[in-house]
Amino acid sequence: MTASTIPVVLFTVKGEPVGEFAEAPPLGRPYTVVFDGFCKICNRLVKVLRRWDKQQILEIVPSQQPGVQARFPWIPAKAYTASVQLVGPGGRTWQGAAAIEQLLDVLPRGKWISWVFSIPFVRPLAEKFYRWFARNRYMLGCGDHCASRPLDVMFDEGQE
Repeated sequence: MTASTIPVVLFTVKGEPVGEFAEAPPLGRPYTVVFDGFCKICNRLVKVLRRWDKQQILEIVPSQQPGVQARFPWIPAKAYTASVQLVGPGGRTWQGAAAIEQLLDVLPRGKWISWVFSIPFVRPLAEKFYRWFARNRYMLGCGDHCASRPLDVMFDEGQE
């Protein structure tokens, strides 16, 4: 990859890869989880991930950490407020329920649950539930900042 090349990543939609992707910046661990660091629920779930990650394959960072957007330029800024992002080997990126499915699949303690995604219609239902949960997390104990932050906020991504 040359210095002027921008990495492009394959997103997984409904458990299926979409398009081609190029090499991504090297990661400290095989997988990087980017979550909303202000969300109380997200922080509780991150504690579970850290306990389950006995092999230390996850790097877990809040989306508010300086440099996250520069490190993963293919992920739109507004995507971080909409769902968890999981960046894997080669820059492959999953978001929302697909990220949860992949996390369950790669963590030994999650394997006993990940089989559920092989049942027909579970993936689309999981994604609908995830989107509902993400939109309504402030009512479920996320915190005051979620109630005051509009979910349709537009971020300046440097595009005119």
